[in-house]
Amino acid sequence: MVIDMQNAYATEGGYVDLAGFDISGAAGVIGNIGRVLDVARGAGMPVVYLQNGWDSDYVEAGGPGSPNWHKSNALKTMRDRPELHGKLLARGGWDYELVDALKPHPGDIRVHKTRYSAFFNSQLDSVLRSRGIRTIVFVGIASNVCVESTLRDAFHLEYFGVMLEDATHHLGPDFVHQATVYNVEKFFGWVSSVADFCGSVGQSAKGDD
Repeated sequence: MVIDMQNAYATEGGYVDLAGFDISGAAGVIGNIGRVLDVARGAGMPVVYLQNGWDSDYVEAGGPGSPNWHKSNALKTMRDRPELHGKLLARGGWDYELVDALKPHPGDIRVHKTRYSAFFNSQLDSVLRSRGIRTIVFVGIASNVCVESTLRDAFHLEYFGVMLEDATHHLGPDFVHQATVYNVEKFFGWVSSVADFCGSVGQSAKGDD
């Protein structure tokens, strides 16, 4: 499951960059996710891309009566900089689109989401259950926000969640990523690495040949 690897979160000039967060670690994560996806596809594993954002009028984002209106850094940035209105995380725009290096392949699945957790008000649960999927490997941005939120909900929906620590990037100080790693490992799932995933899944795929 590839969480929000969009220009908004991983590219200079995207929403996260404009909001003042450090995106310097995103480039390395993109490379690691590419390795994971190559191995996953080679092993016949389904690849699901999640894209976070809203309609161009931001109806899906909620108004002042929604906590999302108050806490979303994209919405706050646009209120502070009105010239950006309609550009950040709007479906159909550059900010919303997946980064060029991680474009989906034929057969990959794309699911739209409107909140931090990909399970909220989306088709994700049905997409997974209809395919008999019980174990989810998580990569993407941000480890401490959308990745952790989705993995927590996966736990409560009886999925087994595995986060690849070095295929995720966080928003904020480094300690928030470490807190997520601790939370996942101790309470909500498992933590692994790109090398271990590629080694185990790659060997399994060769064994099936």
